[in-house]
Amino acid sequence: MTDTPAADTEQTMHIGDLAEATGLSQRTIRHYDEVGLLPATTRSDGGFRIYTESDLQRMLVIRSMKPLGFTLEEMGELLDTVDILTTDPANNAARELLAHYTQRANEKRDKLALNLKRADAFIQDLSNK
Repeated sequence: MTDTPAADTEQTMHIGDLAEATGLSQRTIRHYDEVGLLPATTRSDGGFRIYTESDLQRMLVIRSMKPLGFTLEEMGELLDTVDILTTDPANNAARELLAHYTQRANEKRDKLALNLKRADAFIQDLSNK
């Protein structure tokens, strides 16, 4: 990580640092930038992407949604909803949408858990042969 100019005390990172912190590839991060899910906060004089701690947190949300099968559009909608609630916690429409995504995430997680149990049972059956 590198320091930002003295006027801003927030730590920044380049794409390699973000990739290391999230366990995602630089290619994946660039893709999320290109589709608008995680545009770099700024760019260096040399054109390198520069990310902040809030960008890291946003990427962690994206990373968490991916294995649950959310589409890029859904990821963007949820991230926009979270952004709205950050500035307007009383926004009822955003709260309802967040509740909807929470319910869907729970349903998707339950389905993954069921599939994992089935895989475990299958492996156990194979071990008993």
